[in-house]
Amino acid sequence: MAVSDQLAALSVRAKDVETRAAEAKSKAKTDLEQDVAEARASAQAQAEKLRETADAKEGKISSWWNEVQRDWNAHISEVRENIDAKKSELDQDRAERKAENAEDDAAFAIDYAYAALEEAEYAVLDAILVRLDADELVATSDATS
Repeated sequence: MAVSDQLAALSVRAKDVETRAAEAKSKAKTDLEQDVAEARASAQAQAEKLRETADAKEGKISSWWNEVQRDWNAHISEVRENIDAKKSELDQDRAERKAENAEDDAAFAIDYAYAALEEAEYAVLDAILVRLDADELVATSDATS
C-alpha cells in the first residue's frame, strides 16, 4: 500500500473513532460494554499485525522502530492488566477516580496518536526527500556514464 493510501486510511480511521466516541455517550451500558470488547480485540489484532510487520521488515526498517514496537507491546500489556485489576473496584470514590483516570488515559492515548501522526508525517516527507536524492544521484550517474 502506498504511503498516501496509508495516510488516507489513517484519516478515515481517525474519523471513525471520533464518530464512535461521540455515539458511545448515548449508548446503553451493555451495548457500550460490547463495543469496548470489540475495540479491545481490534486493538490487540492491530498490535499483533504491527508486531508481525516489524518482525518481517527487520533489517529494512530502522532498528529503533522494533524497539518502539516492543516498548509499545509492554505498555499495552501493563495498561490492560491495570484496567482489568481496576474493574473489580466498587467503592464510589474509587469508581470516580477510575473514571477520571480512564478519561486521562484516553486523552493521553489521543495525544500519543497525534504525536505518532506527526512522526509519520516527518517519516513520509523524509522518505520522499531521500528518494528524490537517490533518483538525482542515479540520473547524474547515468548522465556521466
